Amino acid sequence: MLRKIPCMIIRGGTSKGLYFLEKDLPPAGEERDRLLLRVMGSPDARQIDGLGGATSVTSKVAILAPSAREDADVDYTFAQVSVDKALVSYAGNCGNISSGVGPFAIESGLVQASDTQTVVRIFNTNTQKIMVEAISTPQGIVNYEGDFSIAGVPGTAAPVKILVTNPGGTVCSALLPTGNAVDTLDVPGLGTIRASFVDATNPLVFVLAEEIGMKGTEIPANIVNDADLLARLECIRGIAAQRLGFVENYQESAWKTPGVPKLTIVSPPQDYSTSNGQTITAEQIDLCSRMMSMQKTHPTYAMTGAMCTAAAAAIPGTLVDIVSRRDRKPDRLRTGHPNGIIESGADYELRDDSTVNVTATYGYRTARLLAKAVAYYPQER
Repeated sequence: MLRKIPCMIIRGGTSKGLYFLEKDLPPAGEERDRLLLRVMGSPDARQIDGLGGATSVTSKVAILAPSAREDADVDYTFAQVSVDKALVSYAGNCGNISSGVGPFAIESGLVQASDTQTVVRIFNTNTQKIMVEAISTPQGIVNYEGDFSIAGVPGTAAPVKILVTNPGGTVCSALLPTGNAVDTLDVPGLGTIRASFVDATNPLVFVLAEEIGMKGTEIPANIVNDADLLARLECIRGIAAQRLGFVENYQESAWKTPGVPKLTIVSPPQDYSTSNGQTITAEQIDLCSRMMSMQKTHPTYAMTGAMCTAAAAAIPGTLVDIVSRRDRKPDRLRTGHPNGIIESGADYELRDDSTVNVTATYGYRTARLLAKAVAYYPQER
């Protein structure tokens, strides 16, 4: 017998997901995870029997509830539903899916809209951080139309500004989890490479393209179709996860901590062609970067990843700082990714001991309501 649950389908940034009210779901735990897997159609590479889109960026979930906190309007939990594994991960947040949280909060009645613009204060339970979103709401109705564009999404829409306050130490204990701007990793078959661990909005591990046998301008198809390279990249990410204490054995990272840290490959600004054939010149960007998501190449760039990259650029001596354009604007970072350019920024201050305190990270996305729906799913496979 089929069961049903109300939801909304929203494109948030360059991701797409299902948005639920927490009251409509089972309590957090195995029963909830089974439901999310069934609704998405996982595990199955095509997700043919569910609403997932057969990629990590279209197999995501947002869960919202009214917040009891004085500094937040809603509580929001992000869930990454694996496509080909019976696994739901709650480690870290997704900035793209976050951009749909404000609109969903208003559409679902959790937040009362203002006449022109509505500010939604969001407590992300994954990272224990506060996000603030400004949503266009003329006459008290969410406006999705506008002239703002983001790489990886056709057309234009109304902008959504996402600001994360005090973003350092979301999953780890500090902005620099190891205490160092640069560390070294010993990678089997590759040798010793440099790495920068930064946890701002989401934990990332940055490595240099030239040290791992890459150019830094690869499009996703170049990576996904290279089994040896994929294995090498997950090995590096697994060793990084082990260094952070997420796993005891790096070979278990794909199962035990598939989403964090996000492996991010950086290189100096250079000319390249995007996945859709667009030419990006070195003058247009401050650095090149490629990001891994759930053991595959991210087709664009995670919003939280862009925020973390901006924070890393502000910290002297990180690999991001080293490869970034020297004359870039101090509060803005233009990252060249496989499908174009993403801009993000960080507010920071220099302490008396010459260390950096990142007080906020921010970026701009767009979102669009695709459907108000009822999802049907069988109780058991």
